[in-house]
Amino acid sequence: MNSPLINRLIHTDNRLTGLALRIPTGIIFTAHGAQKLFGALGGYGLEGTGQWMASIGLEPGYLLAMAAGSAEFFGGLALLLGLLVRPAAALLAFTMLVAIFTVHASNGLFMSNNGYEFGLALLTIAIALVVNGGGAFSIDGRLNQTPEPDTFQTAH
Repeated sequence: MNSPLINRLIHTDNRLTGLALRIPTGIIFTAHGAQKLFGALGGYGLEGTGQWMASIGLEPGYLLAMAAGSAEFFGGLALLLGLLVRPAAALLAFTMLVAIFTVHASNGLFMSNNGYEFGLALLTIAIALVVNGGGAFSIDGRLNQTPEPDTFQTAH
């Protein structure tokens, strides 16, 4: 790639850390997005999710459901593919901040009370991917043509 901006967005190393973070996180986000957008996997779809968002004061509910569902579904797919991992992870981090502060923070930390611990874990992983990129076996790495160091190399 010739563009310095594009190179900075897709830059990554070939360590397994990025892969280990992005695959399970991509699965989680894609599944949650599919629930919101399509009603898959026990979700309520756009209509139901939009109504719920409106009921807690997030208006316009339908559009915000579409935005959150799209960020999660397409951001999750980007993580799974390792394509544009840094921008996708940044969007997902923002989505988790919104979820934490608008839905979960008032319930405390623990998931058993619908708290923010799961959102915080996903936020942390997303931030790590923004900082480090997609790692080994990512399309970003192929596009950036990063030399392949030892994948078990420790960070300096």
